[in-house]
Amino acid sequence: MSGYRPGWIAIFIATLVAAFLLMPLLAVVPVSFTPTRFLAMPEAEWSLRHYRQLIDNPDWGESVLVSIQVGLLSSFLSTVLAVTFGLGIWMLRPRFAALLVGLVLVPMVVPPVVSALTLYFLLTGLSRLNEMIGYDTWLGVALAHVVMIVPFAVVLVLVALSQVDRRIDLAARGLGASLGQRAFRVILPNIKFGVLTAALLSFVLSWEEIGVTLFVTSVNVITLPRRMWMGLRDNIDPAIAAVSVVLIVLTVLVLLVRAFMKRGESHS
Repeated sequence: MSGYRPGWIAIFIATLVAAFLLMPLLAVVPVSFTPTRFLAMPEAEWSLRHYRQLIDNPDWGESVLVSIQVGLLSSFLSTVLAVTFGLGIWMLRPRFAALLVGLVLVPMVVPPVVSALTLYFLLTGLSRLNEMIGYDTWLGVALAHVVMIVPFAVVLVLVALSQVDRRIDLAARGLGASLGQRAFRVILPNIKFGVLTAALLSFVLSWEEIGVTLFVTSVNVITLPRRMWMGLRDNIDPAIAAVSVVLIVLTVLVLLVRAFMKRGESHS
């Protein structure tokens, strides 16, 4: 039986929607080549001066490294917490499972400003106990990001677990498998794609987080989004457009690689 193939009307509408969503992103590309010191469309002359600034100015490189450092740690901790919580809910099925899930998802519905203010007071309090994990430290920023992105990872893990047949867990338990063996050898291999997706989404959310970061950082820890925000607030630096173009290109490359890998798996 052949799969469904959309008609030309559906393809035309999808193309229009995609173009509408991508136009603001594409408008950044010519702006990044402006020869002026402010954001403007290039007229007669195009320049790479702002791309060179990304290389010559060490502050941009430091911000990228900080964002990667914070993103990797936040992604790891969020994924571990989400998998642990999801496995506990799926395997134990506690009576108040819905309430527990609702509590975990609270940061998704609370206004970001409220969460940011709460995390600010939390980290300033932790600064009195340990300066390495408090306010304006990369560990403190990672902790704040974990609080904000764990709900999204939990949703992805729970969705992946909902597609697992419980009979394989019952069979493993009937054969005498321990709780750890059931979790790591039976269940996790069946949700590995969901776990990887949760880790990737957590990294992306941490990478682009700006609202909470503005509240929990000052001068010592400057992530890439905060550096871009500072450029917009202070002098509208066109280097921000150059950074945006680089990020767009990297995102497109990642999506293309993922599409080719998925196509290869479907043909294998």
